[in-house]
Amino acid sequence: MNKENFRILIVDDEKSFLLLMRKILDDEGYTVKGLTDPEEALKVLDAFEPSLVISDLKMPKMDGIKFMDEVKRSRQIDFIMITAFATVETAIEAMKKGAEDYITKPLKDPDQLRIAVAKVFDRQTLVDENVLLKSALYEDIPAFEIVFAGMENVLKELKDVAPTDATVMLYGETGTGKTLVAKILHRLSGRKGPFVDINCAAIPENLLESELFGYEKGAFTGALSQKKGKFELANDGSILLDEVSEMSLTLQAKLLKVLQERTFERIGSLHTLKTSARVAAATNRDLREMVKEGKFREDLFYRLNVFPISIPPLRERREHLEKIIGYLIGVIARRFGREPKIIPVAVFQYMREYQWPGNIRELENVLERAIIVSKGSELQIPDIGDISESGRLKKSGGDLKGIEKEAIRNALSQTGGNKTMAAKMLGISVRSLHYKIKEYEIK
Repeated sequence: MNKENFRILIVDDEKSFLLLMRKILDDEGYTVKGLTDPEEALKVLDAFEPSLVISDLKMPKMDGIKFMDEVKRSRQIDFIMITAFATVETAIEAMKKGAEDYITKPLKDPDQLRIAVAKVFDRQTLVDENVLLKSALYEDIPAFEIVFAGMENVLKELKDVAPTDATVMLYGETGTGKTLVAKILHRLSGRKGPFVDINCAAIPENLLESELFGYEKGAFTGALSQKKGKFELANDGSILLDEVSEMSLTLQAKLLKVLQERTFERIGSLHTLKTSARVAAATNRDLREMVKEGKFREDLFYRLNVFPISIPPLRERREHLEKIIGYLIGVIARRFGREPKIIPVAVFQYMREYQWPGNIRELENVLERAIIVSKGSELQIPDIGDISESGRLKKSGGDLKGIEKEAIRNALSQTGGNKTMAAKMLGISVRSLHYKIKEYEIK
């Protein structure tokens, strides 16, 4: 969820305070609506569909707790209460009734509001991601069998290690689906917390530590409010350290401490926090070789490499390619709101000739493009695109025309020269087949 999709309804009869809160949250990028009348606010719930309601406790027409009760009768919405009476009693009453948090007015520090809202936003975002995770393709057992076709040993290893707390190290080339496998590991573990991943190669070294462990307000220039790190957000869940091989030696030492002691500190804090997150790491590099070269800590390697799993490249699973392609075509078509395409034998043969150096990720990208450009009910070889060494696909046995010519020859051979049957097998018209036979001078 992005901030623009996170809708906040503010209800406060004090208009100046309402405008102040709206300005603060507008500047943060949230979608905000403000009303002074709680009865009017009840009327806009269906149209506005807020993700969070911020309500004053003391209002003339209806107090905040009664307003919250009215709202929660028909829907589950998070509440933050505003009180000018910062007493333990009012705060406890609001929290008992279902409020997530409360803030006091006058608002002496805008960060009080920012932090309270950010906590709700972060939690809802992680919950949403977990719901999507549970509804994704790997929840369906038949989909398991298709996605793991040719690597059933990987699925077995995941099922064996999932119920434990063992750290899992995922090895595999770029695009083999290491992140997906980590999500499946999390799903099979039954952990109640969220799945959180971080790409260690995509974040500058000076920012990676704060992303992992969080920071306190004022810890450094630009730290305007407290921020939770990935380890804190993943508590009771799982965290994937993708491309862990790209982490600096300094940060490797800090990660080792987390793995050994299960504790960490936010930057700028003296308070030690505990983490129960299940750790998985992934890399496309040879960590043992990096240890020999002094580029990766040996002690960290052994901490991470408790349960190594190797994910094979797609070229080693090509005997299952038709099953995988057929499944992905259905997934992509549904994503685009289109009917799944029929895939002729010639197209499968054409794609089997390719080594797929980008693995599943590349295959999915190629199929997405093919579905977009395809005009008929069947995918054709031109929809897939040319095969070139340096491009998305690889030349194997010649260029596009060479492979198409070979596919036609094979189809004619398999049908004993019956052009009608061969055309059906190739997914083209008899007229087109006659034209191509003449073009390629096939005898």
